[in-house]
Amino acid sequence: MTEALNRHSDQSLTEQLVQRFAHRIEHHLLPPGTRLPSVRECARTHQVSPYTVVAAYDQLQARGLVEARSQRGFYVRTLNSERPRTSPPPRRSPFEPTQPIDATALIRGMFHAPGQRAMPALGTLPPSWLDAGMLGAALRRVTQGNGLEALSLNYGDPAGDLRLRHALTHRLDEIGLKVDPGQLITTVGGAHALDTVSRTLLRAGDAVLVDEPGWAAEFARLQLMGMRILPVPRGVDGPDLNVLAQLARAHQPKLYVTVSVLHNPTSAMLSPGHAHQVLRLAEEHDFHILEDDIYAFLAPRHATRLSVLDELRRTIHISSFSKVLAPGWRVGYIAAPPSLVDRFTNTKLLSTLTTPPVLEQALAHCMEQGQLRRHCERVVSQLDAARARCMQLARHAGCQFITPPQGLFGWVDVGVDTERLTHPMLDAGWLIAPGTLFLAQRQPSTLMRINMATSQDAAFWKALQRARDQLR
Repeated sequence: MTEALNRHSDQSLTEQLVQRFAHRIEHHLLPPGTRLPSVRECARTHQVSPYTVVAAYDQLQARGLVEARSQRGFYVRTLNSERPRTSPPPRRSPFEPTQPIDATALIRGMFHAPGQRAMPALGTLPPSWLDAGMLGAALRRVTQGNGLEALSLNYGDPAGDLRLRHALTHRLDEIGLKVDPGQLITTVGGAHALDTVSRTLLRAGDAVLVDEPGWAAEFARLQLMGMRILPVPRGVDGPDLNVLAQLARAHQPKLYVTVSVLHNPTSAMLSPGHAHQVLRLAEEHDFHILEDDIYAFLAPRHATRLSVLDELRRTIHISSFSKVLAPGWRVGYIAAPPSLVDRFTNTKLLSTLTTPPVLEQALAHCMEQGQLRRHCERVVSQLDAARARCMQLARHAGCQFITPPQGLFGWVDVGVDTERLTHPMLDAGWLIAPGTLFLAQRQPSTLMRINMATSQDAAFWKALQRARDQLR
């Protein structure tokens, strides 16, 4: 239930309401552009008069935290709202989306959730599912004797620790991707791998194809680099091939950034038929494909991957261990065509010089001993049980899954605008990830992404039902 305002406090009800909204805005729980509840809705939720709400919204506006839009309500101020506008903005092409919801605000909110409860919006596994003991033992093993000195007093190999790259070749062979250690470059996590490839292959103004829905941080990162984003609708079997072909013909993209396996946020898997058509279009229109396999360790090994079918000719395969190992162990990698290896390595040198040999050797040890494989098997088993419980709770709450639930995430239709649902859910102590966060252009959505591992609390689904019924 919503925490009531204190009617016996030294602070007025208006001041308490201002403080509540200001805290959420300043702590990035309400990203720029978020619409505040209507005056009537807010008054009903907090059991105050509309005059109290109007006074609170006016104070928030005076503090520069929100802005009033004629006939539309109050919105959290966007980053460029201070800039005077002397003329209306130019009309944008549907293929040139505006900046999505502040992606850094999304990340801050997701990783600094209110309270101590597991939050449905999180993008990581619960800490209790991870094996810190395995990591600690591996670190002790590789640093014993003079190991720490040997691994710490020089920069190491620019491409990454050779021992880890050998271990990666065996791992990739298990999913059908044949690579030589010389085709692998290690990175500081998956985001660094994405950034390295983008900075090497793209220049400001280039067109880039992306899945929609997709990861807001990737949209924002590409836009920050000055790219033109071309959203391709993503379905159960993969991208909309007609739209992909149309965009490729019209815009001559340089790159397609996609997730073949356990797509975020839908958890959909690319079908073999779609995969072959995507590769045909890449060949016909001369663009590279950046395949983000970030959830590889949670997926079936036989899942269809573009890089396996293509044998790393037009594809670049990237992944990371952060999702299954530990978020703080920023170890990722790029598997690249031989012709691009030196270019990617040069970009890595300019951005980070090298990657930590100590962590990479410890990870290699976990892989060589089979510890990482056994850990991942345990996680997948736990995730299967959590998914079954979440599916039951979601359906009991009157929600339906848009795509078959699998992997870490579920893409759920709740029947009301999930951005509007954000406010009452925060009041009830729950942070959700509304569907608009995963769109290149902001628009209302009745969808939201849930983390199967952190959405098993029946209290969350009951709060969702109450909030949804009130909005209806």
